[in-house]
Amino acid sequence: MNHLDKLEAQSVHILREAYREFKNICMLWSIGKDSTVLLWLARKAFFGHVPIPLVHIDTHYKIPEMIKYRDDLALKWKLTMVYGENSKALTEGNTFPNGKIDRISCCQSLKSEALKNTLSGEWDRYVMDLKTGKYIPDTNREKYTGVIVGVRADEEGSRSKERYFSPRDKENDWDVGDQPPEFWNQFKTDFAPGTHIRIHPLLDWTELNIWEYIERENIPITSLYFDQGDGKRYRSLGCYPCTLPVDSTAKNVSEIIEELKSGKFANIAERSGRAQDKDDGGGLETLRRGGYM
Repeated sequence: MNHLDKLEAQSVHILREAYREFKNICMLWSIGKDSTVLLWLARKAFFGHVPIPLVHIDTHYKIPEMIKYRDDLALKWKLTMVYGENSKALTEGNTFPNGKIDRISCCQSLKSEALKNTLSGEWDRYVMDLKTGKYIPDTNREKYTGVIVGVRADEEGSRSKERYFSPRDKENDWDVGDQPPEFWNQFKTDFAPGTHIRIHPLLDWTELNIWEYIERENIPITSLYFDQGDGKRYRSLGCYPCTLPVDSTAKNVSEIIEELKSGKFANIAERSGRAQDKDDGGGLETLRRGGYM
């Protein structure tokens, strides 16, 4: 069993444990490479079927190709695809691109608040009708008590403080200093009633591991990660007003792997193109303490 096999086995184990231990969970799908690998692992864990709803928080500022990729794959794999949004902020134009608020406030509103209220069922949710490919109001307003997320410890400083099973309070707030120990693959899954749980099956994967696994498994990925001929590609995907591509001529997965192995990005953060990280002092901890992914 090689290193990728071990990572895969651990992640599949975490997914199955989460499904067994928690009553009503969902999986966040940001449409990026990490959460798509997580989705692939879920298909493996449950023998081709994903019994967990996929949730996407739609800010309405995603690159259009991301949304098309999401919907095409949801139809192809017959996923329970749900999205939520902060419709009030969007209707009133209270966003950074409209010049009304700063980037951090925009993330808190369109992502953190939308996520919290989508998970709780307090705001409207929309689910894809697999017969038509259109989204309709989701009649299931039951609260999601846990959410599976594709974060990695190496991706960003605050994420290195996470656990595989990470408790949040009733408001989804994160107490970094109150995380359960996880020694020798022993995980705490019995939490007090009302505790919201974030589950992180990819915690020990690296950026290189993700791309090597994508290559090995031939996982379909959005072409935004590849150079389209202008010497640039996205290394991390987000809202288009706050996400910049990196200089790169990698046109396929193999070339991205070689690029990462070469050390080209050794001293450049993976999320260096995400402007909100810089506005948050170079990290995401302020946002993540308040419920951000």
